[in-house]
Amino acid sequence: METKNTLNYIIISLILDLVIISYGYGARIKDIAGIRGVRDNQLYGYGLVVGLDGTGDSVKNGFTDQTLANMLTRQGLTMKNKTFSIKAKNVAAVMVIADLPPFAKIGTKLDVTVSSIGDATSLLGGTLPMTPLIGADGRVYALAQGPLIIGGFSVSGSSAKISKNHATVGRISNGATVERELSYDFDKKRGFTIDLYQPDFTTCDRMARIIRSQIPDISVKIIDSDSIAIHMKDSFKRNIVDLISSIEELDVPVDSPAVVVMDEKTGTIVMGENVRISTVAVAHGNLSIQVREDRKVSQPLPFSPAPPIVSSPAKAGKGVTVAPGGQTAITSQTSIGVSEEKRRLMVVPKGVTIQEVVRGLNAIGVSSRDLIDILQSIKAAGALQADLKII
Repeated sequence: METKNTLNYIIISLILDLVIISYGYGARIKDIAGIRGVRDNQLYGYGLVVGLDGTGDSVKNGFTDQTLANMLTRQGLTMKNKTFSIKAKNVAAVMVIADLPPFAKIGTKLDVTVSSIGDATSLLGGTLPMTPLIGADGRVYALAQGPLIIGGFSVSGSSAKISKNHATVGRISNGATVERELSYDFDKKRGFTIDLYQPDFTTCDRMARIIRSQIPDISVKIIDSDSIAIHMKDSFKRNIVDLISSIEELDVPVDSPAVVVMDEKTGTIVMGENVRISTVAVAHGNLSIQVREDRKVSQPLPFSPAPPIVSSPAKAGKGVTVAPGGQTAITSQTSIGVSEEKRRLMVVPKGVTIQEVVRGLNAIGVSSRDLIDILQSIKAAGALQADLKII
C-alpha cells in the first residue's frame, strides 16, 4: 500500500510539473538569471591620443601639457629649468574604459572606448599609446594601445562647420590585453546562487520546481523573490560546471506584473502581457480654439480729403487743418473659431487578454497621444488593472 501511494505521489508531481512547464511562454534560465559573483568588472585609465591633424587640445588645458611632459620624462627626455608647453594641437587627453569579463585569462583581448576630456574637436586619425587600465581596487588589470576608429568626422572653418556622428569618441577593437587575472575557485565549490534579473516570486518558484524535476541529486532552496540556492549532494557525480550548464539550458515560464509604459514625448505605448481592463464607457473629444489675426490696408479714393490734423492738444477743440489728399491706414481684424469633436460614448468591453484590450481601445478610434490621456482616466476610474509608468 505504501509503495502504491508513493507511486501515485510521483505521478501527480510529474503531472503538476508538466502543467507548470506548459503554462505561459518559456525562457532559458541563462537569459533571465545569472550566477552570483560571475559578472563583468569595469576598468578605466587616463592617457593621451597622439597624431591628430590639428584637432587636439589647446594650450589652455594644463593637464594635457603636464601629461605629455610626464610621458616624455618616462622615456628619458628631461627638460630642466624650462617650462614645457605644447605648441601643436596634435595631442588630446582622453579617458579609456573597458569591461573585464569573468574568467578572463592573461592575454585575453578586450575592446576599449576612448573619449576626449579636453577641448579637442576630433580624434580622427589618432593613436593611443600604451595606457594602463585599473580596476576599482587600484590595481592594473590590462594595457590598452592602438589606432582609433571614429566612424565620423568634424571639419570647421571660420564661419561654417560640418560634422558626422561623434568625432570626440573612438573605439579600439581588441585594443587592450589582460595582464592580471581575477581569482575564481569554482572547481572547489559545492554550491552556488542563482539571481533573477527581474525579481518575481512566481518566476522564482517555477524555476525552483523545474530545476528539482529535471536535475537529480541536488538541493534547491528559494531564498527570496530574487535568489535560489543550489547545493550538490554527495551522490552528485558531475562537476559544478556541468551542473551550471544543465541549469542554464532549462526553460522557465516567466511571469511579470501588469505594466503600461507610456512615452508622452513620442506617443509610444507599450503594454505588458498581463494587462487587464474592466468594462468601462469612454467618450473622448478634442476641443480646438483657433485665433487668427489679419491685417488689412485701407486705401482712400483719389482727391479724398485728409483726416483732421490737430496742431496741439490744447487746440483740439478749436480747429483743425486739412491736408490735400487722403491717407492710407492699416487695420487689424481678429477672427476666432471654436470647434469640438463630437464623439459618441463608447463602451470598452472587459478584456482578459492583451489582444482584447487593444481591440477594445482601438474601437474608440483615437490617436496614440489621445490614448495616453484615456488610459490615465481609465486608471483613475479603477478599471485598468495595471501599473502606469510615464517616461
